[in-house]
Amino acid sequence: MSTTLMVVIGAVILFIGYVFYGRYLAEKVLKLDPNAKTPAHAMYDGVDYVPAPAPVLLGHHFASIAGAGPITGPVAAAVFGWVPVFLWIVFGSVFFGGVHDFSALVASVRHEGKSIGEIVRRHIGERGQFLFLCFSYLALVLVVAVFTILVVQTFVAVPAVATTSLLFMVLAVAFGLSVYRAKLPLGPATVVGVVLLFTCVYLGVIFPIKASAQFWTYFCLAYIFVAATLPVWILLQPRDYLNSFLLYATLFGALLGLIIGNPSLRYPAYTAFNTSGGYLFPMLFVTVACGAISGFHSLVSSGTTSKQLANEKDARVVGYGAMLIEGLLALVALSTVAYLTKEGYAQTLKEMGGPTGLFAAGVGQFMNYFGIPVAFGTTFGALALNAFCLTSLDTATRLARYAWEEFFSTRIPALANRYLGTLATVILAGALALSGSWKEIWPIFGASNQLLAGLALLSVSVWLAGLGRDNRVTLYPMMFMVVVTLTALGFLIRNNLAKGNLVLGVPGILLFVLAVFLVVEAVNALGRIKKAGPNISA
Repeated sequence: MSTTLMVVIGAVILFIGYVFYGRYLAEKVLKLDPNAKTPAHAMYDGVDYVPAPAPVLLGHHFASIAGAGPITGPVAAAVFGWVPVFLWIVFGSVFFGGVHDFSALVASVRHEGKSIGEIVRRHIGERGQFLFLCFSYLALVLVVAVFTILVVQTFVAVPAVATTSLLFMVLAVAFGLSVYRAKLPLGPATVVGVVLLFTCVYLGVIFPIKASAQFWTYFCLAYIFVAATLPVWILLQPRDYLNSFLLYATLFGALLGLIIGNPSLRYPAYTAFNTSGGYLFPMLFVTVACGAISGFHSLVSSGTTSKQLANEKDARVVGYGAMLIEGLLALVALSTVAYLTKEGYAQTLKEMGGPTGLFAAGVGQFMNYFGIPVAFGTTFGALALNAFCLTSLDTATRLARYAWEEFFSTRIPALANRYLGTLATVILAGALALSGSWKEIWPIFGASNQLLAGLALLSVSVWLAGLGRDNRVTLYPMMFMVVVTLTALGFLIRNNLAKGNLVLGVPGILLFVLAVFLVVEAVNALGRIKKAGPNISA
């Protein structure tokens, strides 16, 4: 069997899932209404609520959710063998991650574009909202810390990426002003924008900017503060849209190389249940992370994306489709391991500095099959990956700001300030990032992120039950994710406390306790709904 065939089979399953299961979710469960007025129109404010064309919103959403997770996760999880990772990516994306993202987006749109926290308040209760917002805020701080470290490491290791990223920011602002203020048609503006995008890549390679890790850390923290407080149409929306073409190009290049080169599948199908990555259950599901399902996605869906959805009919391609494209990206990431031997995998991980480096090296090798120099292809893969790390970084900061504002708006209104909320997030995440403990933060991030997915599915399940609809599509995945992630978090808490690492052990305990209490609140809410009967206006 070849590596190419593995990816093709996975891609076909993802496509079938989009056509049939996606349609079932859209028509029978979520019942999309193309005539409904979305919050982007009804609550337009020019800052957060701004309607976007479907291609632009897909680009924003995909760029926001497709950070390092779907690349780092599958590569790291390959320690269990390629078959378990493949199965979880494909079926997890279709029946878990896609359902999670899609349902969170639609639930938010039906609640004035508010976050999952507000949905929890209305259908589970005030105490449930308190627990969820605390949990999601802590999880987002971990996200910001992890992606800050990853971005900085790439800036230092590949200075060309730093130059390109800075040029991307300038280009995004110019694109946003051109489309939203000068009213240039999206098509021509996109063509010019994409050409300039790849020009930025070229200029980055020629004029690399070299600086210390400390400098880039402070630069990133200052950048995300500004980016998270600016109106979405100025930087976030246009930058994400243009950046999506960079990742599409990376996907296309890697897939074309796989088809032409058709490398053999040499990596073991299965290695062992207990490996250096822990036990296959539950650590496989936590390690693959965003490659199959991610709680961060529900915060993007209900945080920025729902406020930009121009028509409900776009929710399927944006919410469900983007997750399946991310599943395809995860398969490509797995393929960069699958063509290696077990020994080659360990050696490449060491030589390239970790999973992200291995992925970039694999992309470079695949592009070489159709004539692109390995060095250029490797640099291009690193550039694309870092662009999306940076995208996820400032999106996560904005989402943390939303959670902060939502938490204090009804409790201490004076603190519900977007600048204060952003500053608090930057300071907390910055303190973790400056510690440089990526390897220690990542497992806790993965567990909390997957647990957040389970809690988001739990919230949507309560909402659907209140409407009297069949909520099994969200309820069963929720049960699995909660059991898996609480188990994994328990292992990680034990390991960190055994090492005396209170910095990560204590937050792990807080996340575990918050999650358990929220599950209890939700179960009580489901009991009340079952007793009182559904409310079609819920």
